[in-house]
Order: sequence, then structure tokens, then C-alpha cells
Amino acid sequence: MDPVRGVDLAFWYILGISVLLLIAITVVMIYFVIRYRRSKHPEPADIRDNLNLEVVWTVLPTLIALTMFWVGWKSYIGLRDVPEDALEIEVAGQMYSWIFLYPNEKETEGELVVPLGKAVKLNIESWDVLHSFYIPSYRIKVDAVPGMPTYAWFMADKVGEYDIFCTEYCGIEHAYMLAKLKIVPEQEYLTWLETEE
Repeated sequence: MDPVRGVDLAFWYILGISVLLLIAITVVMIYFVIRYRRSKHPEPADIRDNLNLEVVWTVLPTLIALTMFWVGWKSYIGLRDVPEDALEIEVAGQMYSWIFLYPNEKETEGELVVPLGKAVKLNIESWDVLHSFYIPSYRIKVDAVPGMPTYAWFMADKVGEYDIFCTEYCGIEHAYMLAKLKIVPEQEYLTWLETEE
């Protein structure tokens, strides 16, 4: 599954269920306030030991929670299941920049360039303090912890420039730890990869 689609699906599913529950609970609450107000029912009804009611309010929330878990789990698996032919790029966070190392040993700072139509695996680590690598357009947010390499991946599906941030406070110049993701046509990428800067 495309990770962006999976994350969006999980978000919209949980939001949709939450909105439906909000509306349903509000409607039922208003109905009960009107139907069972004190002037019509001075003696409250005893609902203890109502097996049907207890089954409904136990089973229904359990099923809802399990479906939310399932959708979230599928999304998580999509984020972790990297295609075998993915282009691997090393990403290192250091105060206060992102360093990118390509398979041919080319290194860039503050600019990640990838070819259109390729799955891209980012092997992420920190060289000094805690950072967090974040590409909002591709729903990637991964903590970069010193001594604990990790990874993320995305499908470079649309030509353009996208923001990369550090979302973990890492020092006084944290706000300047920005980079750009550039997705370019494959031939342009190959030409760029071989040019010296």
C-alpha cells in the first residue's frame, strides 16, 4: 500500500467514526433529555441487569475500536514495508542541517533529490542529538536518535519541491533546520547525480 494513502485512510476513517459517534451520542442524549425528563418520569427507571443493553454497550465499542486498530495497523505496515527495488539514501541529522548521502557517495546538505516514479528508502540517523525527520507531503515523521538507525520510505509520485523539517527541538537554531525534497524526472536525476557541486 502507498504509505500516504494508508495514513490518509486511517485518519479519515477514525475521524469519520468519531464524527458519527458524536452525532449519534448527541442525538440520543437530546432524545433522553426530552423523553425522560423529570416532569414526565418523576421515578427513574432501573436499568441494572439489562443483559441486552450491557451486551450492546460492550460489544459495539469493542468492534469500533478493533476496526480502528485494523485500519491503523494496515497503515503502519504500509509505512514499514519497503519495496525491494527502492532507491536507498542515507539521511543524517546534525545541528542544524540534514545531510543526504547517495549510493554513488554524492553528498548534499539541505536538499534531497530523487527520481520520479521510484520508491525511496531513507536510512535515518542522528550524528549528535535527538532530531525528527518530517516530510508532511509524504506523511513521514521519524525520530532520529543517536546510535539508533531507523528508516522510512515513500513513493516519489509527483514532480515538485516539498518541505523537510526537523520537528524535535534540537537547540537554539532548531527552527533553521530545513531542507527541500526535489522530485525530478529520472533522466534529470541521473544527470544531477553525476554532476559535481
